[in-house]
Amino acid sequence: MGKSKKYPFWEPEVGEEEIALVERVIRSNFLNDGDVTSRFERELANLLGSKYVVAVTSGTAAIFLALAALGINDGDEVIMPDVTFIATANAVVLAGAKPVLVDVEPETMNMDQVQFERAITRKTKAVIPVHISGRPANMKTILQIARKYQIDVVEDAAEALMSKHKGRPLGTIGKLGCLSFTANKIITTGQGGAVVTDDEKLHRRLRELKDQGRPVRGTGGADIHNSIGFNFKFTNLQSAVGLAQLKRLKDRVRRMKEIYHLYVKNLQGLKEVSVFRFDTQAGESPQWVDALVEDREMLYDYLVKKGIQCRKYWYPIHTQRPYKQSDRKFPVSSEFTKKALWFPSSFKLKDEDIRYVCEEIRNFYAQR
Repeated sequence: MGKSKKYPFWEPEVGEEEIALVERVIRSNFLNDGDVTSRFERELANLLGSKYVVAVTSGTAAIFLALAALGINDGDEVIMPDVTFIATANAVVLAGAKPVLVDVEPETMNMDQVQFERAITRKTKAVIPVHISGRPANMKTILQIARKYQIDVVEDAAEALMSKHKGRPLGTIGKLGCLSFTANKIITTGQGGAVVTDDEKLHRRLRELKDQGRPVRGTGGADIHNSIGFNFKFTNLQSAVGLAQLKRLKDRVRRMKEIYHLYVKNLQGLKEVSVFRFDTQAGESPQWVDALVEDREMLYDYLVKKGIQCRKYWYPIHTQRPYKQSDRKFPVSSEFTKKALWFPSSFKLKDEDIRYVCEEIRNFYAQR
């Protein structure tokens, strides 16, 4: 092992099976949203134990369409955590609603359910719990609060495909769940996402919204358009890649759990590093391995020089210009995101690679 080797934060993996399925679609001469997309949706629904999956262009589009299907629009408020990728907030705005940010729990970086309840007003129509790195938000309490105030729950499970909470896949617990298949996810179609639901009425509305208001796939000519809709179709080309990726999903989930346990074992007793906990025995599965670390900026620079690619946590949403608010309202996210770091988590990394990364983390703190 040496400096010349790179230890990636994440790497997508695309092989011969993806190429063969994409070639089959090209030879069919039907590249748009069609039968291959329908098959991808069915296979994903079966994996999740859900009645319906609607594949769309991105995770952002999935959240927007989920909110739109619920009838959320101008003047409504949607509560969400301050720590997430900005796409969650942007999707709320795209639906015409106001994102209401609440602080997070330091133990998980997921939404603080106490702050969630305090933020509810008569304008609140939905809440979006985000499962950071595949770590479940406190869904039991969130659902109880949501039922009390008659608020819809839309899960942002973009980082949580096949991670489970009390035996149920994340994204299937709320009224709707949203997935992402971008390049740094456990399966990828380049870009893409999906909405998951067991509600037949919402499923029909999602189909209309993603395809120009048509209740069924149209001809492009003399079609019935029952309502306003948009174009968020997911092509057969993307679905061909997705079908091949699904075949390796089980092995990737297993490998991600192994990588997590290697980090826990090899960083045990290092007081400057606190790896966020996953209960893998209960079915929780990390999309990435993350931790709170002391002297994050210097550790990050040290690891980068060693060819070890980490990723710093997002800036809290409240610090971004479109959603700017005072740090005083968000003491936990303001403090703890400055310490949060994702370690190299690619399922293509070998055991010895993870041990080397941990060794260099230990070397950094020993030198200090």
